[in-house]
Amino acid sequence: MMESNPYFAVNSSASGYQQAFDYDNRSPPSAFPVVRLRGLPFDCTEIDIYKFFAGLDIVDIFVVNKDGRFSGEAFVVFAGHIQVDYALRRDRQNMGRRYVEVFSCKKQDYYQAIAAEVKEGGYESDYRASPPPRPKRAQNKDQMEYTEILKMRGLPYRCKKSDILKFFGKEFNLTDDKINITYRSDGKATGDAYVEFASAEEAKEAMCKDNMEIGSRYIELFPSYPDEARQAGSRSRR
Repeated sequence: MMESNPYFAVNSSASGYQQAFDYDNRSPPSAFPVVRLRGLPFDCTEIDIYKFFAGLDIVDIFVVNKDGRFSGEAFVVFAGHIQVDYALRRDRQNMGRRYVEVFSCKKQDYYQAIAAEVKEGGYESDYRASPPPRPKRAQNKDQMEYTEILKMRGLPYRCKKSDILKFFGKEFNLTDDKINITYRSDGKATGDAYVEFASAEEAKEAMCKDNMEIGSRYIELFPSYPDEARQAGSRSRR
């Protein structure tokens, strides 16, 4: 039996389920198991979205940025259609002080949003109603301020520290205790990790691994800060 989650209140009645489909004449979920969120707090993180959908099996989260700023929208891909049905029941539930709209959308909407951000970020990519190609490194990552911390995003959910050590290779003197894989409150991995290098210069050198693969997934690397890594680790331990 699932414990109640204070982060949101889910209306599990039949009327609550019906509302998720009837509000604004929203259609049932499409063949691709994705939903769109609107009205997210502007300080929302992927962990907040995981909490909002606690108990559901999330495959991917894509937050939408416009002109370099979070738009308050996101796409969430689930493991299957039943998960989408349950996700739609959480339409207009609160995240913090704001209610969040959850509605079905098409696969093309999801890929178009990704392609638009890739293009805005300086990548050469045209939307063709299919998954965007492997992204190229953004110019602005080279211009960002570096510390000894890198954030990894897009990790397979069964990724282990040994996989991360293998990803960076022997040229970087990493050890297990310098790797922090973050987890949700239910014990499932978020797909993110923080890695501490010997210096900011070494962390910048490790960016050569940006968009390389672990398994079948491309891994994105971003400069991060010790405070962000500590906060993520603290949330994982809750």
